Amino acid sequence: MTQSAQAYAYLRPSAVLDGAGGRSLDLATSGGATPLGAVANPRFLAGFLADPAPAAAALLAVADVAAARYYQPQLRASLDPVVTANGDRLRFESFSGCCGVYARLDVLGAGLDGGEIGHGTTNVDVNNPLREALTRIGPADPLHLAVGPDALEVTSFDGPLVEKKVPLPERWLRGFAETQVVAAGFELRAELPAAEAVRFLRSLPRGGRTGVGWVLPAGRTLRPTTRPVPGAVCLPGPERLVALQRVLRHALALRVYGPVAAGEPTASAWEAVLPGMRLTLTLSPDAARGFSGEGGVLDALAAGTAERDAELIAVLLAWEPRIEVGDLAAQSGLSPERVRAALTRLGTAGQIGYDTAEAAYFHRQLPYDAGRAEAANPRLRAARALVEAGAVRLEGDGATAVVTVDDHFQRVRTDESGRLSCTCLWWAKYRGGRGPCKHALAVGMVRESAAGAAGAAGVARAAAVAGAVGTAGTVGAAEAKGAGA
Repeated sequence: MTQSAQAYAYLRPSAVLDGAGGRSLDLATSGGATPLGAVANPRFLAGFLADPAPAAAALLAVADVAAARYYQPQLRASLDPVVTANGDRLRFESFSGCCGVYARLDVLGAGLDGGEIGHGTTNVDVNNPLREALTRIGPADPLHLAVGPDALEVTSFDGPLVEKKVPLPERWLRGFAETQVVAAGFELRAELPAAEAVRFLRSLPRGGRTGVGWVLPAGRTLRPTTRPVPGAVCLPGPERLVALQRVLRHALALRVYGPVAAGEPTASAWEAVLPGMRLTLTLSPDAARGFSGEGGVLDALAAGTAERDAELIAVLLAWEPRIEVGDLAAQSGLSPERVRAALTRLGTAGQIGYDTAEAAYFHRQLPYDAGRAEAANPRLRAARALVEAGAVRLEGDGATAVVTVDDHFQRVRTDESGRLSCTCLWWAKYRGGRGPCKHALAVGMVRESAAGAAGAAGVARAAAVAGAVGTAGTVGAAEAKGAGA
């Protein structure tokens, strides 16, 4: 597995501090992006948490996921969570080391009491003493929250006091990109009130691997079922929801999101509604199956227009908490479909996330070299190699293509709805459930190139005809003038 070292540099460790003004949760920040450019230790907030106890528990849940591997748990991993300030809220995100669980805590305006929220994205330090201190925070005492150092602290130190270097797998970066594509296809499937939410979550297994399960909404609760009957929601690896146990006593409701049609194991999202906050865990379709291999971003990455469109759309983003596709389409002059493809491509560079509760994208910029995850995608690299080798031949009917690979070939077909299928083993195994195979990707690239060439030729022919008509009209006018003279 390809990986690099991610370096964090903090001015001091995050901590819960006691002072004359009460208790303060100081979260140290590392390098990040802001509207003014890259900043070594950005500051996003200095205010109070409206409900300290549930906020502390939810932050611990996000940290739990960052430190966990639900598949092969003996291999430990810990990557500091990412925080994004969107002007009206804070979002804390983390990914499990096995790339199968994505956690996000949205601290909304109602969860904060005073303080101006900035804009930008960075990492926050989560250390063991901080975790222990967070477990002791009760509901009675007010708690000040500072995300980032103030100017005095910045000028008081000659250099970073806390440095960390941790492995950063490329599949972890791809997982961030894939999650927002998967979540964009979710709908609200069930909502449980507080008492039923607690009962259901406490009934789930906490240890061991239980495989893929299903639950069926039944009134105000969820009933387990052994198979994907109509209306059922996939619960893949229910033991991976253990992080929600931290917030059970604070939960106001539990919302469940997933695709409507789910005949096979699918991803799903589980949202604990808290006072002024939302904690969401998104689970991959199986504990042994990380998000990095889902392939939902491949079509957008393979499209040539998406790259140019993404450059245009990126200029229009400004850490909005809610991105409206229609507004971007109007500002950019692109169709909504091209805007969505551009957002998907920006997601592969860590610039876009998706909020299932609001069914909307949001802007952030991961503080990692996330763009390299695109170039490292093995299927995308293989598809481009096939195109460069001239291995793709489009047949006369336009719906079939042949891809030659070494001493054999694969046939890619397109049905009336535009869905591609292939004769390769990948397609036989996944049936498109994990994105297109390399052969279908290569065919899509060649077809797009051919369509672009045909369009350019058509424009050239039209220009030539217009030029000829214009010349003929000029000659005719000159002849008429001469005859009149």
